[in-house]
Amino acid sequence: MARLFVEDLHVRLGANDILKGITADFRDGEVVALLGRSGSGKSTLLRSVAGLETPVRGRIHIGERTVFDAAAKVNLPPERRDLGLVFQSYALWPHKTVFDNVAYGLRLRKQPREQVERAVREVLQGVGLEGYGDRFPSQLSGGQQQRVALARALVYGPPLVLLDEPLSNLDAKLREEARVWIRALIKRLGLTALFVTHDQVEAMAIADRIMLLDGGRMVQDGTPEQLYTEPRSLFAADFMGVNNTLSGRVVERRGGEARLQVGSQSLWGLRRGDGSGGDTATGVIRVEELQLASGPGENRLPAALVNSIYVGGRWEHQFHAAGQTLRASTRQVLAPGAYTLAFPKERLWIF
Repeated sequence: MARLFVEDLHVRLGANDILKGITADFRDGEVVALLGRSGSGKSTLLRSVAGLETPVRGRIHIGERTVFDAAAKVNLPPERRDLGLVFQSYALWPHKTVFDNVAYGLRLRKQPREQVERAVREVLQGVGLEGYGDRFPSQLSGGQQQRVALARALVYGPPLVLLDEPLSNLDAKLREEARVWIRALIKRLGLTALFVTHDQVEAMAIADRIMLLDGGRMVQDGTPEQLYTEPRSLFAADFMGVNNTLSGRVVERRGGEARLQVGSQSLWGLRRGDGSGGDTATGVIRVEELQLASGPGENRLPAALVNSIYVGGRWEHQFHAAGQTLRASTRQVLAPGAYTLAFPKERLWIF
């Protein structure tokens, strides 16, 4: 295991600032997901840790070693950082067997033959590929090739494993299975891991902690549950989960609550922004939290059902309410007509 510490990291590509002062502490044995949309800087951060990008400012420490320090002109090459790397492209040698692909890094390090054979045999068993050593990549499924790539990264016992969207080439079913066994394997081996993904479900399933990036900056850092239930910004709230958003203005504040005027209607919710009365604001409520009510009342809006789709185990419905389009889900199909939507006050966030 190894503690990774990144301090005030800046990366510039041409005239563009990609990372704008990232500071983060990755603890021993922790699986951290770097989450964000394309261009947020998550892969650049991982590549900087790996030594594949050169920051213009900042420091990177792995364990007791400083592997990068712009001011001191320290920049260890990737091969001296002793990291395990797994990329979106499996990058397996097509003409080499599974055994030879996994053994490649050990042979570069001139390990004794007996030690190489033992280490490769153990890591293949660990990723569920015992008995596959004589096969070639073309004889494996996508999921099996991904396991080979992971085995190759783990075989020499790196203190830190970096994974850059390693599941994006798998189909939906394999991705779900891979999330489970990758996390189990990393935890069983006691590794520190940095996992880049743009998929929020994947991040929540695999990580102990999520770092949400946007525009080269850290937006929020916390456990999956914290990011999902306690977003600190409109961006974080909207990025996580499947949401309804309502545009309006804050007309009243009461302690930690605010009243959002939406058309001719108003709704109370938890105040997450700093707006005062009259400010334009956005309400956010998860699709699964929006409820159907039996009739009018506080924090309710009349709505017209305009569309329904079956998504397996539940129906997802589209409503028009207060001039806005909202979604809610039920177990049963709904008949066309007029309905009332209820907004639990503690589940409506106002930014």
